[in-house]
Order: sequence, then structure tokens, then C-alpha cells
Amino acid sequence: MGYKIIKKKELVKNLIYEMEIYEKQISKKSQPGNFLLFRVNEKGERFPLTIADYNREKGTISIVFQVVGKSTKLLSLLNEGDEILDVIGPLGNNIQIKKYKYPVIVVAGGIGIAPCYPQARALKEAGNEIIIIIGARTRDLLFWKEKMALVSDQLIICTDDGSEGKKGVVTEPLKEIIIEQPISLVIAIGPLIMMKYVAKTTDGKLGFPKIPTMVSLNTIMIDGTGMCGGCRYSSLDGKIYFACVDGPDVDGHIVNFDNLIQRSIRFKEKEIISLENYENKCKAINKWESNN
Repeated sequence: MGYKIIKKKELVKNLIYEMEIYEKQISKKSQPGNFLLFRVNEKGERFPLTIADYNREKGTISIVFQVVGKSTKLLSLLNEGDEILDVIGPLGNNIQIKKYKYPVIVVAGGIGIAPCYPQARALKEAGNEIIIIIGARTRDLLFWKEKMALVSDQLIICTDDGSEGKKGVVTEPLKEIIIEQPISLVIAIGPLIMMKYVAKTTDGKLGFPKIPTMVSLNTIMIDGTGMCGGCRYSSLDGKIYFACVDGPDVDGHIVNFDNLIQRSIRFKEKEIISLENYENKCKAINKWESNN
């Protein structure tokens, strides 16, 4: 028996999708920062996705994903009423939810907007003042603006091209805020390059105040259980960690981002080839069926 999709929404055309899945037991135990392992069908690979939302009363979990390879493409082709073969979780460590003395800043980039939501909501419910900065290359890639506004005291939007909100990168408003007022914690989830520069902004070495900063390394996970070693990352002092068992939310100030960014692209070409082969195969089948 699979896991039924009860809601599907296209957030960015042909690229980013939201799915709500009925799974009562996982929804009961899900916490901010947790992730799930998926397998679409019997021949599919396992791949991790961070929990974007959960509703214990309805018994549902939500995910938001971007089509980058064959597995996410297959997942995107499923519709409401269809079933996913395997969903395992919740996995990963919970983030620390408590009342902080000063505001918490949540910085979300691109697809990272989704996993930021449950963290911001939980911290807001704990009585914190939440400042959220969301960014994307252009307004067409922004989503969940209204949802994020509901769990924040201040929402700042940035786009690289200036098509919505402030023109520029998310670290610009971050710098302005941390100069003006004390901040207890910064949480950053998004592309590795974005998280790198958020961590550099808050590590105290550039003249800005030093602020504890958590980043999410969910995008580098493969197996999700600590067995494959694909999600290993090194600290600046050379120690080795694994995102799936030591995170995926980790101290951003210890991560060797330069090494991690180099390692993160090692499967990029294979992902592209796998997706192209799958799409070409589908086109060939459709052409054969139309001719017979």
C-alpha cells in the first residue's frame, strides 16, 4: 500500500511543486528540520526531501520540490489520488525551539522557502519576534509569500532582478538589520552559495556582529541514513560530519562551504543526462504509440 497524494499544486510552472500526502503516523512525529525519504516506484531511487509542513489533525505532511533529475520528474508526474510507493521518516534532528531574548532572522532562498516555514512557525509560536527575508532570482520563482507573512513580524522580499521587493541579494537587508539591533539567531536555508555568504556575514569577521547561525545541508543528502557517506562535509578545522545524521541543520560557522560547493556538483552532469534520457524515452514511446 502506498502513500496517497491528496493535494498537488504547481508553484512555479513545470519546475516547483507542492504536494500534501496522507500519512498519519509521520505527521504525528514530524518536527521542524526533519526530512523524509521517498521512492516513487519499485525501480526508483531513494531521495530525501525536507518536510515543508505537517498537520497532525488532518494526518498529512507536505513537501515542496524542484524538478532537477529523473526521480523528481517522476514525482512531479503524479497527481491527486495517486500513491507514492515509499515514504520513510521523519528523519534528521529537530531544531531547538525556545524563547530567545532578541528577534530571530530566517533567511530563505529559492526552494529553501519551504523548509523555512515550519521552523519560523514553531519559533513564532514559542513567542519569538520573527524577521523573514526571502529571495529568488526573479518574482516568478517566489512562492508562499502570504504563508510566510503569517508567521513573521516583518517580511522582506528580495529579487536579483528587482522584479519584486528589494533589488539584490538577501545578505544586504540582513546586514542592515544586524547593524541596527541585537539578534539572537539567524537561520538560513537555500542554495549553498547563499548560505555561505549569510554565514560569512554573521561570523564576526567582516565587522558585523557575530550571531549564531544555523544552515540546512539537506540538498547534499543522498541515502539519508548515514550509510553512503555522500552527504559528508568538513568543518573549517578539518573534522568530518554527515548532514543526514548530524543535521541537516548545522552550525553555519563551522562548515567549509568552499569544499562543499565543489563536491555538490559532482552528480550534476549525471542528473542532467538521466533526466534527458528519461524524457527522450518518453517522447519515443509517445511517437510509437501515435503511429500504431
